[in-house]
Amino acid sequence: MMLRVAIPDLVSPSYFPAIAAVELGCFAQEDFDGSVELIYPVTRTYEELRAGRLDFVGGAAHAALYAFKDWQGAKLLCALSQNMYWFLVIKSALRVGKGDLAAVKGLRIGAAPGPVDGLKRMLAAAGIDPERDVQIGPVPGTADKSASFGLMAAKALQEGRIDGFWANGMGAEVAVRSGIGTLVLDARREASAEAKGYTFPALVSSQELIDRNPHAARAAVRAVQRAQKILRQNPERATEVGRKRFPPAEAELIEELVRRDAPFYDCAIPAQTFEAMNRFALGLGLLSKRVPYEEVVWAG
Repeated sequence: MMLRVAIPDLVSPSYFPAIAAVELGCFAQEDFDGSVELIYPVTRTYEELRAGRLDFVGGAAHAALYAFKDWQGAKLLCALSQNMYWFLVIKSALRVGKGDLAAVKGLRIGAAPGPVDGLKRMLAAAGIDPERDVQIGPVPGTADKSASFGLMAAKALQEGRIDGFWANGMGAEVAVRSGIGTLVLDARREASAEAKGYTFPALVSSQELIDRNPHAARAAVRAVQRAQKILRQNPERATEVGRKRFPPAEAELIEELVRRDAPFYDCAIPAQTFEAMNRFALGLGLLSKRVPYEEVVWAG
């Protein structure tokens, strides 16, 4: 049986354990064939899951609420890694200091649907009006495309079409290494405790798939756990995966990014993280009521 996994950003460390679970044969060890494909943006990825055209999504956990009202019909199977996982990069010429969120005022910041929620909420918590004080919108050229968002954001920054971006670790790394960008915030490591819990990369499925084939859901979780363990113990194997799926330059960068992220490769979804995410979603209006942990996080 072929299990279809989709992610909203491919050339990236964001959902890498899901890619590795397919490419390193972890699904095969569970007696399933697995495929991983790119469907952008994350809101569309979850719509495809809701329509039954996918078996699993590796995406921002909170963004499932764009397609599954109040979590109805969706289940969080496991975390791909811990904490909100995007980076704020501003063009180097502006000489912005580390952690200086106020520096975004008046700038054009590129962010994808779904991830943009975390940035806007962080800015609002810092007293910055994300609608009035800064221009936040899609990166030119990414609308309605199967885009590797971080790379396109780094390219747009280099070309002067934006002043900064909120995107994945690969886009941030490319921009910083080229000298065009300065890393202002690494949310996973440097955001407030509350903001770290806004969302996290998760493996998500539909209740329909779980009811129909719980064995497949359990196999997918075990495949991700196996991939996480491989990457924690042998980050160099990320290059093997990257060479199959990434452009050459990014394939050679992915090992270092995975090595940095490996301490966060834990499939658990702590109750406190789930509650922080629910507070975040309630504040955004994505969630109309508090839904208990046990109704959303699959016990397997």
